[in-house]
This record gives sequence, structure tokens and C-alpha cells, in this order.
Amino acid sequence: MSGLDGASLMARMPKVRGRLTAMRPLAPLSWLRVGGPAEVFFQPADPDDLSAFLHDLPADVPVMPLGLCSNLIIRDGGLPGVSIRLGAGFARLEVIDGARLRVGAAALDSRVAIAAAEAGIVGLEFLRTIPGAIGGAVKMNAGCYGRYMADVVEEVTLLDRLGRTYRLGPEALGFGYRHSAIPDDHVVLSAILRGTAGSREASEALMADYLARRAATQPVDQRSCGSTFRNPAGFSSTGADDDTHDLKAWQLIDDAGCRGLRRGGAQMSEKHPNFLINAGDATAADLEDLGEEVRARVKSCSGHDLVWEIRRVGVRITAQ
Repeated sequence: MSGLDGASLMARMPKVRGRLTAMRPLAPLSWLRVGGPAEVFFQPADPDDLSAFLHDLPADVPVMPLGLCSNLIIRDGGLPGVSIRLGAGFARLEVIDGARLRVGAAALDSRVAIAAAEAGIVGLEFLRTIPGAIGGAVKMNAGCYGRYMADVVEEVTLLDRLGRTYRLGPEALGFGYRHSAIPDDHVVLSAILRGTAGSREASEALMADYLARRAATQPVDQRSCGSTFRNPAGFSSTGADDDTHDLKAWQLIDDAGCRGLRRGGAQMSEKHPNFLINAGDATAADLEDLGEEVRARVKSCSGHDLVWEIRRVGVRITAQ
């Protein structure tokens, strides 16, 4: 059993203008379509509503910001505490001086890339192929084709666990490979992204190229969260002609004989072996256990310890 008690936790919730829901199923929100419920699910009306809620929330209640769940395995027992999901009011996008965009945390990465091109701002094309929203992209320093959020973030506005708003520049955000210093219980509200002035046509052509490359090499028509493990090389694929596959996770997984490997309804993609997919009826445990089996096989084959890129969160239910 998960031990979640949404009714009891709801009784401890502060007054809000947004929506609070007990035991909200999360699998329909997850790209992998797995996972248990949120003990309490909060959809704030606006930043002030969220700030007041966090300020008044009992200190012992865990907080978990959720984006589009495009880089999460939500375990079958669900998420304890409060899961926060930002709605359309947090997805606003504004072009500002200096070839910059001010974007809400709930704005889709792909939409930001398209809007930048339409405004004649180049340098954000890599976001076109990244699933999810800006809040998660900032949190994990998302990137591909040799570009990362760290290259374009000028400022991020956040709420801390006590509901206080603060702003950080890129140096204070502690960006690393698939990492930032943003605490797990702090909520990204918005970011200012900087590009450079350029050609809309060239930007759109580059995005089309990225999309074509992605479709050719990744299982875009299957349920996955993208790359499962970080590259031991310490950087993502650049897509350049001189990009080598030494210490790339997919190569190590392939060398260990894990392409197409299955456990229950989970499978390592035949097309891209670093993509963990729900092949139809996987549980979160199937997906996580298959990932751990791959890690063990790669360790045995090459000596490398693969590090999860996908976050695994919530209560694990162990089979009796």
C-alpha cells in the first residue's frame, strides 16, 4: 500500500483561489502513462495564489512541482504531499528588447522556439525538439545539438518553499550537465531567455532539420521520456559531423546487448537503445526495474555506472 491519505491531507490545506484535488490520478498526465495518484493536487490561480499557499502550507507537507511529466517516472504508489501543476496562466510569452523572451514556466519548449523564430530571434531552435515546458527545462538544464538552457538563460524567477519570490542569474543557478542548483521544492515561475537577432527563415529551416533528425533516430511515436541515462561523456550529442559516440549512453547500452530488452510492458527501444518505452501495459515498476537491469548489464560489460536522466519520484510499491 502507498500510505497516501488525501482526505486527511486536504483538511490541512490552506485556503486557495485555485483548485485542490485529493488523490488525483497522475498516469493520464504522464508521458509514460504510468504512476499512482497525487495525495493532493494543486492548480494555482496565479502566482499570488501559489505564493500564499506555500507560505501557509504546514512545513511537514512535501511539495513536488510537476510540469508536463515528460522526464518523470511517477512510481505506482503515487506522490505524497502536494503536487503543484501550473496552468495556462503561467504560460505567457513576451518578446522584450535585446532579442529576448520572457516566458512563463508552463510555456511549451517547442512553442518558445517557434515564437522566437517568428520574432526574428535565433539561438533557441534546440528547444523545438525538447518535450516539456520551460520550468522543467530550466530545472534540468535541458539541451541537445550542442546547446543547453545554460547558454540562453538570463534570469529565472522562482518561489521558495515559504512562498517568497526571488530571481537568479545563470551563475547562481549552478548549471551543469542535466542539472541545476534549483531545490526540488522550489517552483520556477518564469525565465528570461536571450538569443540574437537573425533570420526567421534560417531559424525555421534549422528547426525543421532538427525535427527530421529526431524522427530518423528516435522513437517519436512511442511513449518515452527521451534519453533514459546521462552520457558518461558529460555532454549531449551535438549532431555535428565530428561528434563521436565514445562514452555515449546508447552505445554502452547497445554494447551490453540491451537494445530491445524487455521487462513486463517496458522495453529499451529497438530504434534508440537509450530510450525506455512503455510498450503497452507497463507499470512504473516495470520501467524502473528494466532501467536498473540495464545499469547492471552496462556495469558488468564496460565498468561504467550509468546515471539516470529520468527522475523517479513517489512511493514504490513492492510486489508481495
